[in-house]
Amino acid sequence: MARRRGNGRQGERTGQESSGDIPVITRTEDLATFCERARRAPFVTLDTEFLRERTYYAQLCLVQMALPEEMAAGGPDAVIIDPIAGNLDLAPLWALLADENVVKVLHAARQDVEIFHTRGGVIPKPLFDTQVAAMVCGFGEQVGYETLVRKIAGASIDKTSRFTDWSRRPLTEAQLRYALADVTHLRQIYRHLSSCLQESGREEWVREEMAVLTDPATYEPVPGEMWKKIRTRTTTPAFLAAVRELARFREEYARRKNIPRGRVFKDDALLELASVKPQSEADLARTRLLQREARRGEIAKGILAAIRRAAETPPEDRPRLEKAQEREQKNPALADLLRVLLKARAEEAGVAQKLIATSADLDALAAGRRDVPALQGWRLEAFGKAALELIEGRIALAVDGQRVRTVPLEDGKDD
Repeated sequence: MARRRGNGRQGERTGQESSGDIPVITRTEDLATFCERARRAPFVTLDTEFLRERTYYAQLCLVQMALPEEMAAGGPDAVIIDPIAGNLDLAPLWALLADENVVKVLHAARQDVEIFHTRGGVIPKPLFDTQVAAMVCGFGEQVGYETLVRKIAGASIDKTSRFTDWSRRPLTEAQLRYALADVTHLRQIYRHLSSCLQESGREEWVREEMAVLTDPATYEPVPGEMWKKIRTRTTTPAFLAAVRELARFREEYARRKNIPRGRVFKDDALLELASVKPQSEADLARTRLLQREARRGEIAKGILAAIRRAAETPPEDRPRLEKAQEREQKNPALADLLRVLLKARAEEAGVAQKLIATSADLDALAAGRRDVPALQGWRLEAFGKAALELIEGRIALAVDGQRVRTVPLEDGKDD
């Protein structure tokens, strides 16, 4: 285990006491020893540093991990794992993440979990995301880690290393301190939020949210479904078929070459291609938004093949927007009432509005759809039932001072 010598000022900069040593694990045997200790802990806090600007899959640069402070007597209670320096086998870490006897605590865990899944083939369980828990506990919309450190731990974090290139070596002491602070304060935050959830009886709410984050399908995009993420005003089946095939090719090519999707071609270029439907490389050369390197070679062949597949798709197999989606803006007044109800219910419950329902959910409800998350699980109790009663005319909204409340209507009619 390599150790980077500190200057004793970590407490001054991050609010945490420190002996001045920052343990950096670069050998497999040291990682195995630490992970074995971690498997005897009730929980561990985790974070990663990574780069993905130049690759499809994120490049893992560091893993930070901390044990409960009371385990410090047996060795370091917080370490940095460096998978770039040396020849480090991360198998002990993957085994720890798979150990369901240890709670894995992360903040805004989605990208970290994706890295663990793609790099190690494992998804940490049980998982506790402090950002989600904070939204349930009334800390606002998608609250940041630094805010929780300040409000719960009463500390501050030195932000000077925020935009570090974590793939470069050697790392400075300031960079290591910054990285380690992402997991040391997380212990106190976890304990505080766990207590809050237990007192409010909302532990199950967070467990439901973790089911999505621990589902492998969350991290395995389907190439044939990627077109649905592209915003377009044109909705004709022939156009959407071209968008679907182009998006499919781009996803498969980017994944195979391990490059970002935007390096193949960007969304605006994809929409231009779906509109003009080039038939040759000469046609590609005349496109306005396509990058020069995509106008020839393997990418160009893939684009032309995608356009041909779209043209050959039988009319009945071309994508269409669901009829309910086309109707979603036809009752804006009802959608506005649902927004008022959501705000009132969220304030009453002390839960972030966006965690309960999105604007898309409300528009879908106003359009008549019932297959939305706001009508499932804990959201049904917190908001969904009242939303349906409002839609069906069984309740109305009234203003009582500064508060909006619901009023029951007899027989669903306002007399």
